[in-house]
Amino acid sequence: MYGTEQIIPGTIIAGPELDPIVGYICVRNGIITEIGEERTCSANIIAPGFVNAHTHLGDSVCKDPFMGITSGFRVKRDLDSLVKPPDGLKHRILRETSYETLIEYIRKSLLDMIGTGTCAFADFREGGVVGIAALNKALEGLGLHSLIFGRPTEPQLPLGVVLAEVRRVLLHSDGLGISGANDFNMELLQEITACTRAQKKLFAIHAGEKNRSDIEKALSLEPDLLIHLTQATKKDLDEVAQAEVPVVVCPRSNFVTGVGMAPIAEMLEAGIRVSAGTDNVMLNSVNMFAEMEFMSKIFSIEDRQVFKICTLNGSFVMGPDSTVSIEKGNKANLIILNGNSNNLAGIKNPISGITRRARPDDLLAVLHS
Repeated sequence: MYGTEQIIPGTIIAGPELDPIVGYICVRNGIITEIGEERTCSANIIAPGFVNAHTHLGDSVCKDPFMGITSGFRVKRDLDSLVKPPDGLKHRILRETSYETLIEYIRKSLLDMIGTGTCAFADFREGGVVGIAALNKALEGLGLHSLIFGRPTEPQLPLGVVLAEVRRVLLHSDGLGISGANDFNMELLQEITACTRAQKKLFAIHAGEKNRSDIEKALSLEPDLLIHLTQATKKDLDEVAQAEVPVVVCPRSNFVTGVGMAPIAEMLEAGIRVSAGTDNVMLNSVNMFAEMEFMSKIFSIEDRQVFKICTLNGSFVMGPDSTVSIEKGNKANLIILNGNSNNLAGIKNPISGITRRARPDDLLAVLHS
């Protein structure tokens, strides 16, 4: 698309309020140069691309984990045995996976992201500097926007050794992404956070996933981003809102692991900026259409808010001055859907139609700049 101009007609889900406009957009050299209103026969629906604000792409090497059968047809879901460092299933598998295989399967998930409408993502990258290098290698030539959070590989080692690795990780990443405050010595976490701030990088941390015992600790570290808050109380949410910390929710993942459902409506009411992610690839695909449909049908949240959560609200992944909204002068990070597909034909409200029922096979094109 570079060096050429594209004129795309259809119904455009435009601007920060996602207003439907019947007309066309012009894209030149990856930038939206014009949005015009005019009658059109096109059934295209042009919408912002998805932002998958929380992934663990290393899990791409294990997509059907054994979760443990207790009796009869019932399956025991044990989050710690699956993902808790250092000896959860995913961590054991990652230690046994070759660098080349890791790159191969991460790239497959990245291609799946593109094929399902995602233009940007944030990944919590296990494996220290090597894990970050594998993701960067897998990203080559794909043009996806990424925010990469690294982490130390052996936090149980002496403080000086851990901090030396943290500094190396920060040189090659956008910041640190920690599994949870209860997984680390608090003194170590404070040192890690100080090191991150000194290098002017971002600090993100999981909190309140299984229970709320680590939320206060996580907030005391003044993080730039919180993940989950599944078990947060109203008091917790008020404190998060006051601190102006964005939260990423992962509804399908939380459902699969049996830790409950994040209080998304209450987060929005508290004034928290909420975005969404698909979390561990071993438990869920990176398909944000599936995440959006699940959220729209499980939570009592208005369709426009659900769509914002899965798109515009995660634009921090693309940098402080970037957005995925369709506006003149913005980069063209958008999806084009066939509004006349067997699935979407007949919808009256394009936002509700996309949010509740759109699928990857309704896509005509994905643009990311």
